[in-house]
Amino acid sequence: AALRSGAGLVTAAVPGSNLAIVAAGQAELMTEPLPETAAGTADFPALDAARLDALLRPATVLAIGPGLSQAPESAALARHLITVSPLPCVLDADGLNAFHQRRGELRPRQAVLTPHPGEMARLFDVSTDAVQQRRLYYAQRLAAETGAIVVLKGQYSLVAAPDGPVWVNASGNPGMATAGAGDVLTGIVAGLLAQFPAPEPRLDC
Repeated sequence: AALRSGAGLVTAAVPGSNLAIVAAGQAELMTEPLPETAAGTADFPALDAARLDALLRPATVLAIGPGLSQAPESAALARHLITVSPLPCVLDADGLNAFHQRRGELRPRQAVLTPHPGEMARLFDVSTDAVQQRRLYYAQRLAAETGAIVVLKGQYSLVAAPDGPVWVNASGNPGMATAGAGDVLTGIVAGLLAQFPAPEPRLDC
């Protein structure tokens, strides 16, 4: 999705045993093998800091979450990237789940967060029904707390800015309510961020 949205060059960093599958499925992707646990998930403690730095140095955008898994070692990688990387990022799926009961650590520098109601519920330790009944409240609250753009997915998706404004997307159809559609959104947003980065803050004298 990022490639088709115009990102130009995309590197998929995946556990080493999955690399051949990813490379064969999408030949135009660059791939990077990550150390993995016995269960085949990304193993952050085994990832050398210099190697991670070399992987991030040429990047302009990070997309974190789809397919990551909720393994503790993988969640630790997501939290580490948010902490150390200055790159704009899109955080979705298990990238968001990595902050379950740790929402106070979710302070990205520049980010778009794209939770569905269940992921939003896990971040706030409430039920999905509670989120659905107060969608505007939770979208605005997460945006204000994190300083990120928040896209609360679902019927009439909400796009909340940290300083208060909220946009409502009334388009779409039930066909989009399928597994993987959110991952496509992650790639599209990452592709757009790669082409249209936010302007640097400027102080006028």
